[in-house]
Amino acid sequence: MAFSVNTNAGALIALQALTKTSKQLAVVQNRINTGLRISSAKDDAAFFNIAQNLRADVAGLSAAKQSIDRALGAVDVALAAAESVSDILISLKEKAVAANDPSIDTATRTALNDDFVSIRDSITNIVSNAEFNGTNAVVADDIVAILNGDASATLTIAAQGLSLGGTIITVTATESVDTATNAATALTNIEASITNLGAALSAFGAGSKALERQKEFLTKLSDTIQIGISNIVDADLAKESANLQSLQVKQQLGIQALAIANQQPTILLSLFG
Repeated sequence: MAFSVNTNAGALIALQALTKTSKQLAVVQNRINTGLRISSAKDDAAFFNIAQNLRADVAGLSAAKQSIDRALGAVDVALAAAESVSDILISLKEKAVAANDPSIDTATRTALNDDFVSIRDSITNIVSNAEFNGTNAVVADDIVAILNGDASATLTIAAQGLSLGGTIITVTATESVDTATNAATALTNIEASITNLGAALSAFGAGSKALERQKEFLTKLSDTIQIGISNIVDADLAKESANLQSLQVKQQLGIQALAIANQQPTILLSLFG
């Protein structure tokens, strides 16, 4: 190679090699810092786009699981209320059967009726307070849950109105056992209510199980997609660590090569000494 005072070709070549090594080193260091082989579109636009679409799918599934969790909360509250009403109906039946006895005295019947009315009214208190996140499924609110990541599928659990005097709880808000005749009527209504409530409990229970199964599926699906994203964009840290050490050595050698190349002009001066 000819010596020139205008251009140090050796230094330029060494600088180009060092610059290339430095860029490679920066890429490897970024992969180690982020844990990602593809952290932006400039790393690999096609695979970055695929990963972003999959991340969007996971976000949709997360929203669906949150919707299911809210629905499960509403169902749990509804079930708790319905079970409490079921227990109350059993207590009411006990009072109505006792009041059906024509041989009891007035004081006993009055006491039974007072207990009956107090227990009866507790149904209204329970039903009116069985609300979760603005939804009361034992009054009139259907429970609706999103089942997938694009909200194209939903599950509706129909409301089961448990208010007094309704189609399920046929015991009226004025039901009493103050006479044998009224006690007989109350007993008929109570037994019908117990039967009807059994169907309502089954509806809530079946809906709850369906939501739990869907949530379990969405969790597995989300985990599977996350693994797929990892396979696409995650860095092999063991490999990158080895590359880092190799490039660090290469960088040091490049610095030395550049230093040697920069000494060549001084050699030219010695020719004129």
